Amino acid sequence: MKDIREEVKNYYSKITTEANGEMETKICSCALDGGPKYINEARAMIPDEIISHFYGCGSPIPPALEGMTVLDLGCGTGLDVYTISKLVGENGRVIGVDMNDDQLAIAMKYQDEMAKKFGYKKSNVEFKKGYIEDLKPLGIEDGSVDIVISNCVINLSPYKEEVFKEVWRVLKTGGELYFSDIFADRRFGEDISMNLILRGECLGGAMYIEDFRRLLRKIGWEDFRYIKSNKAAIDNEEIEAMIGNVEFFSHTIKAVKLPELLEDICENYGQVATYRGGILGSENYFDLDDHHRFYKNLPLSVCGNSCAMIENTRLAKYFDIMGDRSEHFGAFSGCSTAPSLDKDGSGDGGCCEGGCCC
Repeated sequence: MKDIREEVKNYYSKITTEANGEMETKICSCALDGGPKYINEARAMIPDEIISHFYGCGSPIPPALEGMTVLDLGCGTGLDVYTISKLVGENGRVIGVDMNDDQLAIAMKYQDEMAKKFGYKKSNVEFKKGYIEDLKPLGIEDGSVDIVISNCVINLSPYKEEVFKEVWRVLKTGGELYFSDIFADRRFGEDISMNLILRGECLGGAMYIEDFRRLLRKIGWEDFRYIKSNKAAIDNEEIEAMIGNVEFFSHTIKAVKLPELLEDICENYGQVATYRGGILGSENYFDLDDHHRFYKNLPLSVCGNSCAMIENTRLAKYFDIMGDRSEHFGAFSGCSTAPSLDKDGSGDGGCCEGGCCC
């Protein structure tokens, strides 16, 4: 059977080399929607050719990136790579991986120009051609990356378990997977999953959200968090007829690699976290996820998982933590054991396996 990745590669090459460069749906047209001022300022410096041929369903750019090593899976023309290049600073590093020659050619064309724009002596960006399911041949070593991002690409892979295993392998302990992608509200048949157009449009390979949760847990992530969720905009009557009653959502998700510390529900250890400020774009408050907002200098009671995601990661220097895990007080009040999403894709405060509700 023909490798579906080759069909997807050809699909995106065709779009990339066409004059208008437009997809059949609006699924991958929201990569530039909104965003903090500092991200928009970085993107304003990026050439139009990169932007017009970039296809994404979110903005998987976490805060506090200075000095980090960031890996972008399915980097395309490099919009997120170059945005992050500015945010990590000259001492940081960004690696972009993609299987598509046409997209990489656009990305690589601007390496020297972007370094000059950012005032760097040399580029802090590196592009590698390869498959996101197999990063070893690209020289990306175990525990070498602080943050892995991806923008509407993992759904395209027919080998998703291998993708997430590779992410786990290359992340440092305390490192973070932070990605945007399309998810479905149910499993569906081959009439959708094997349709080339639906696959290329990021629908046919979309994961059922509960299967995604189970897969992450199998690999080692006991807890992941929603950052932003929206119903996916398709805006194409023919494609809407093809997918029938299946509903698709764009989620931006974070999952921190802390294998010894994260538990499968929110546990109460009496811990309190206080945000002291200092993160660019979070001058008055910091959002850990879509329902944990830390106002500057205001102590907030948190579960063990949320506390671990702060004090054992790059965020630790911005917080004061009170308490440890020496005494346990049972499950954190109000927590449930599985996430639940409203029809618009927003969370309802479900816990740990899809977002903790401290």
